[in-house]
Amino acid sequence: GDHLKVCSQGYTCCSQEMEEKYGQQSKHDFRNAVVELSNHLQTMFSSRYKKFDEFFKELLENAEKSLNDMFVRTYGRLYMQNSELFKDLFVELKRYYVGGNVNLEEMLNEFWARLLERMFRLVNPQYHFTDEYLECVSKYTEQLKPFGDVPRKLKLQVTRAFVAARTFAQGLAVARDVVSKVSAVNPTPQGTRALLKMMYCPHCRGLVSVKPCYNYCFNVMRGCLANQGDLDAEWNIFMDSMLLVAERLEGPFNIESVMDPIDVKISDAIMNMQENSMQVSQKVFQGCGQPKTLAQGRTARSVSESGFSARFRPYNPEERPTTAAGTSLDRLVTDVKEKLKQAKKFWSSLPGNICNDEKMSVGTVNENECWNGSAKSRYDFAVTGNGLASQVNNPEVEVDITKPDMVIRRQIMALRVMTNKLKNAYSGNDVDFIDISEESSGEESGSGCELQQCSLEFEFNATEVTGNSNKSDKTVNTSAATRSSLSQAALLLSLLFLAMQRQWR
Repeated sequence: GDHLKVCSQGYTCCSQEMEEKYGQQSKHDFRNAVVELSNHLQTMFSSRYKKFDEFFKELLENAEKSLNDMFVRTYGRLYMQNSELFKDLFVELKRYYVGGNVNLEEMLNEFWARLLERMFRLVNPQYHFTDEYLECVSKYTEQLKPFGDVPRKLKLQVTRAFVAARTFAQGLAVARDVVSKVSAVNPTPQGTRALLKMMYCPHCRGLVSVKPCYNYCFNVMRGCLANQGDLDAEWNIFMDSMLLVAERLEGPFNIESVMDPIDVKISDAIMNMQENSMQVSQKVFQGCGQPKTLAQGRTARSVSESGFSARFRPYNPEERPTTAAGTSLDRLVTDVKEKLKQAKKFWSSLPGNICNDEKMSVGTVNENECWNGSAKSRYDFAVTGNGLASQVNNPEVEVDITKPDMVIRRQIMALRVMTNKLKNAYSGNDVDFIDISEESSGEESGSGCELQQCSLEFEFNATEVTGNSNKSDKTVNTSAATRSSLSQAALLLSLLFLAMQRQWR
């Protein structure tokens, strides 16, 4: 009719009224196609994050319950009255996992240092020890190794396992958020006109049943998804880094194998201190001086008299809780590794996957019987490359390559930040927690980074482990601990000692 214009003369091919109608419809169809493919990926990351998060939290709950139950049976009332020390250990482990400002090495060092102070009093009930004297005792911890090799091994495994577990869970959450934000990006006005021309111009020409040519669709989608294409390189590096940390989750620093027998390991350390108490005490007296004896009649009861002499019964795997969250870490990791591999190259494959939909193009068949943008004929233009820079010669979409989409650039930076954290977690370096719950705007990345503010340099916490990894022993072997300070633990342990004094008098 009079309102019809030839598409080859420009993007307008219908009357203004029809163009407005079809313009919105073409934009809607494009968004649906992107969201449909992205939702599957986003749902996958969201569900895996929830599974891992649930598993890690329940694993800690099971480990704490197991320690409490077995220590009650072994040490009885003495443990029940002084369980705050061990409860505080799990409070801090949980706080670290959920993003608290906890230095794992310092926390574990403090746990063993305060335990040593309490135990040293118990094995030497005839003496009075001042706070200054106990500080001197702590200085000999490294040299004397009163708890044997358990603290060192436990520190190694706990720090590596928790760093890997927390960072991996954060990686899944960041991947989920990146997909959500990128898939919500709308096409530019130039992209919308190109979509209108491809999808609805044939309707105005009376070619209602003719679908766009495959390569024609490919060029339009490459232009409309140019910025998403630029995400692909950083996304693939991020997926590879997630796979590396997944190896940590199933290797010798498997958090499940670390936490499951932690009660046995702590009890073995206590027993080691008791059995070697005479040698330890003599060396301390030599270094710190002879302490004053308590007045006759005020001597506290010894450890053996108080119930600490019972050897902790052997670890029996069959008596452990089956698994946390109804599964095992090995099963979770095996599943997610396959999903991570499938997620690689998602963004560079997105244009082709959209055009493979029969609603979007004719596919690779009937190349002479398709809409090429001006007629029902073969499409002769070459397919444009992927990414923003490649669109300079795109014959179908006018793309300003000097103006990248800032929402997507933020997501590229978020991936870069998280990738750096994953690589350091793989190497045993603790990294700062990413708070994904506080974002300054709906278009910000999961890391909360602004493009100009994000840096590739990071400040790491003290935890850093080097050297070769050894297989963990399910029954006794684990990780390590040195010393430092944690005011909350110190307070709880002071209360613990007062409670012990009341019990033993």
